Amino acid sequence: MNNNRVIVAMSGGVDSSVAAALLHDQGYEVIGITMKTWGFMEVGGAPKHESGCCSLDAIYDAKNVANKFDFPHYTVDFTKAFEEAVIEDFVDEYLHGRTPNPCVVCNKKIKWEELLTKADSLDAKYVATGHYAVVEKDESTGRFILKNSSDNRKDQTYALWGLSQESLGRTIFPLGKYRKDEVRKLAKHYGLKTAGKPDSQEICFVADNNYERFLRERIPDVINNIDQGDIIYKEEKVGEHRGIPFYTVGQRKGLGIAMGKPVYVKKIDHSKNRIEIGDKEELLQTELIAEDINFVSSNSLSVNEEVIAKIRYSDKGSYAKIVEWNNDTFRLKFDEPKSAITPGQSVVVYDKKGMVLVGGIIAKGF
Repeated sequence: MNNNRVIVAMSGGVDSSVAAALLHDQGYEVIGITMKTWGFMEVGGAPKHESGCCSLDAIYDAKNVANKFDFPHYTVDFTKAFEEAVIEDFVDEYLHGRTPNPCVVCNKKIKWEELLTKADSLDAKYVATGHYAVVEKDESTGRFILKNSSDNRKDQTYALWGLSQESLGRTIFPLGKYRKDEVRKLAKHYGLKTAGKPDSQEICFVADNNYERFLRERIPDVINNIDQGDIIYKEEKVGEHRGIPFYTVGQRKGLGIAMGKPVYVKKIDHSKNRIEIGDKEELLQTELIAEDINFVSSNSLSVNEEVIAKIRYSDKGSYAKIVEWNNDTFRLKFDEPKSAITPGQSVVVYDKKGMVLVGGIIAKGF
């Protein structure tokens, strides 16, 4: 295997473009790969033309960078794997009253597992992306560790907790020690067309950010036969919901009821087909249980260990303690109540130095 050859996942954005340019300057033998993971005609909801990481514009932008630095670039069709690993999981989670995070699944199953398979076929030791994160090897333990990037506002470790030790050991994050403004300056320095390209804000295959529209178009027979159910406020029925998949914990708008004050979804009870709503303070909880966990920088936890935990991508993190854990689950208690702990979302646990210890899917909050 060629230790100097690296596959760079190129989305056509400024971050992956600069990542490729930096690696090229460092003397690596770069091969650019743009992953085709979904099609506009299949997912719908986009504006007048395809946009985002799988569009023709994105492919052309990535190829333009490759041509500028004279390294090969290929577009690889991963649509079948993406459909099975990411979209089917996304749909199934909503049907069961949970709120998924498809980027976490995509990073593990597609951007690494599938891309590493492609790297093997091209005799490349490493894969690289434009993520803002740092990976290093702890020589004392032999484990690869994942740490916060230098730009706290752009840090993307929250979405990378699912990566295995094997994946981390073959990963390069060229942007880990840069801030976003520095990356844009580098893009201008390199004369890249993508220097001023805005960041993508939505889930790639739901370009209009309308999950209900996506589900209705994706599985119309299932959605059309979903039963309505009760909306409960303080143990009393106050209305009917349109179907479990169309609600998420913390939601305020679109409830279809008038209470004379703001109310929020506090619990989705799939087994009883009901939505429980409450006042804002009722969203506060102090504990959670996570399942499907993955140990990252460490292979164990310490009970009562003080950690920092994030329960959503935009979360700045809060102090918490590990209550109990095993190889499949852990229980966490926050020092201060957290609002809208949402089943299906990820919880990521860090030490005080910003090292990712473990991550998992939130099973419940209480």
